[in-house]
Amino acid sequence: MKPLTVQDLKAITAGELVQGSREVLIQHGAYRLKQVKRPNTALFTDKPIVNWKDYESFYPIVLVTDRLYSQKGIPEQISIIKVKDIDEAYWKFINFYRNQFNIPIVAITGTSGKSTTKEMIKHILSAEKNVVSTPLSSNSRTASLQYLLNIDDHTDAAVFETAVGSPGDITLAGEYFKPTIGIITNIGAHHLNYCKTLEGYIQAKGEMLDIISPTGSLILNAEDINTRKIDLSKFKGRIIKVGKHHSCDFRASNIRYHKNGMLFNVHHMKQLYEIFVPGFGEHQVYNALAAIAAIYEMGLPISLASKQLQSFRKLNKQLQVFKGINNSVLIDDTWNITTTSLEAGLKVLNALGEGKKKIAIIGTITDLGSWGYIIHEQAGELIAQIGVDVLITIGEHASIMAVHAIEEGLASPVHIFKNTTLVYKLLDKLVDENTVVFIKGDMYSKEVSKLADDLKLKKSSTSE
Repeated sequence: MKPLTVQDLKAITAGELVQGSREVLIQHGAYRLKQVKRPNTALFTDKPIVNWKDYESFYPIVLVTDRLYSQKGIPEQISIIKVKDIDEAYWKFINFYRNQFNIPIVAITGTSGKSTTKEMIKHILSAEKNVVSTPLSSNSRTASLQYLLNIDDHTDAAVFETAVGSPGDITLAGEYFKPTIGIITNIGAHHLNYCKTLEGYIQAKGEMLDIISPTGSLILNAEDINTRKIDLSKFKGRIIKVGKHHSCDFRASNIRYHKNGMLFNVHHMKQLYEIFVPGFGEHQVYNALAAIAAIYEMGLPISLASKQLQSFRKLNKQLQVFKGINNSVLIDDTWNITTTSLEAGLKVLNALGEGKKKIAIIGTITDLGSWGYIIHEQAGELIAQIGVDVLITIGEHASIMAVHAIEEGLASPVHIFKNTTLVYKLLDKLVDENTVVFIKGDMYSKEVSKLADDLKLKKSSTSE
């Protein structure tokens, strides 16, 4: 694909060049003025722009608009393409650009594990291919245009997260990426402030079925209860199941904890492979299974995945293991919190804390809307079922899970705090070298995240 110019964009959008040079190159895209952060950006907008001088460092800019602009006062470094309908012109451009590339594109959604699975796929592919992806845990829908434009003639494959904040988010992502492979890692209870109900959230995740190419593949966690509620009958592509059951296309067996990660066997097409993946917990095995299935769909061997996964680096603040205060073991899981990830984290605490004192420090679950009370009660039920030796909750809503855990039969000591002020002093008394501390919160709780950092000894991970 040759570099796009103003002349090309004029033809794609069926617009009229009213100012500027036909030869200006287009390397970036935006549909809001605040998204213009680099030169050679095509800005699609019908909003009035008053002060161009604020954007001098980003010239040249190509303005695509259906507004009538007076050319008086608009700098000559601004090319203007006038179109009949700005939305129609925008999507003509998106469709044109995406259709230039016949490469595998993976879209990943799920309540937990999508960033890790995406990074695993990227890490495996990077051994042999040039890969474009959403960066780390970033999955903002406002950035989809730039994620797409990062694909160029040198790109062999792309991997994008498609998060759900509200219904329609995955459908919109599909308009940009048109994925050939889709992955649903799992479906818990999250973002119920906009999805309203768990059924609404499951349906929003199920939009993945509609955006995959009819000749593409959908990779599912066969053992996830809510994923099984999705009606797969309308999906025209291949369905690939991962899990522990004998019916799975990629099956894990002999799962065990190993130094700094998980060892397990993968069964596929009557072949057996031994896999090691850094990061503790059975959920990490499911992430790896989805990644292995995805790269296999792209024509790469499982042996490559096995080799590459050994050097995979876990994401920051996602079940990272550190030396903690008083020579304890600290598990920092303060990137995100849902009941799904809480259950996974508590199981890791139980495994690493066998024969030791197990302390869980848990913050509030966010983005729940009117479902806040019920979901925190469900979290309390999980805590009671899995069990801890000491439970500490931080935050008003987190106290609901503490009270409900007691009601559900948790007999261990429980400490309820509104904030972190007194927590460190308590832990200093409770913790010794025979203690494993699990701290769980999300990126929006700066207090909990800071407490996790304060509890680390010498700031160096034992699991690197």
